[in-house]
Amino acid sequence: MSDESQNLIAEIEEQERRLVFPKFDEADAWALGCLLVNLATQRGLPVAVDIRRGEQQLFHAGLPGSTADNDAWIARKVRVVYRFAASSYLIGRQLAAKGRELDAAMGVDPALFAAHGGAFPVRVPGVGVVGVVTVSGLPQADDHALVVEALETFLEE
Repeated sequence: MSDESQNLIAEIEEQERRLVFPKFDEADAWALGCLLVNLATQRGLPVAVDIRRGEQQLFHAGLPGSTADNDAWIARKVRVVYRFAASSYLIGRQLAAKGRELDAAMGVDPALFAAHGGAFPVRVPGVGVVGVVTVSGLPQADDHALVVEALETFLEE
């Protein structure tokens, strides 16, 4: 594994350790979703934003330039987070570092799962992963970075 890959994986793992919610309810999902929409709108980003708690979709927005394809990508990325209890970007980077892909050998259908950046676990101490925040529409590193930026801002408040 290259130093660059190791450093990126370590950075994502650190983000996941740090970006933990004390609690997560409907009001949190709404406020975080609005924050993401505002960031994306200010930058003219063609993204879809999705926030779920368990199987319930608490927030969803498709911004100008996003398409139904972004919603399909969201569903695939969300499945990765729930299956592996880690961000879709982390799983993708870990697999790529080993020269592997998410596939049937791992017990998943690639048509239903996407280890591409943009879906981040909502983790609560003592509970674990309770939800997922997802952005789709940009290159995977940018989808991930937008979610992380919003989480950092939201959790500082």
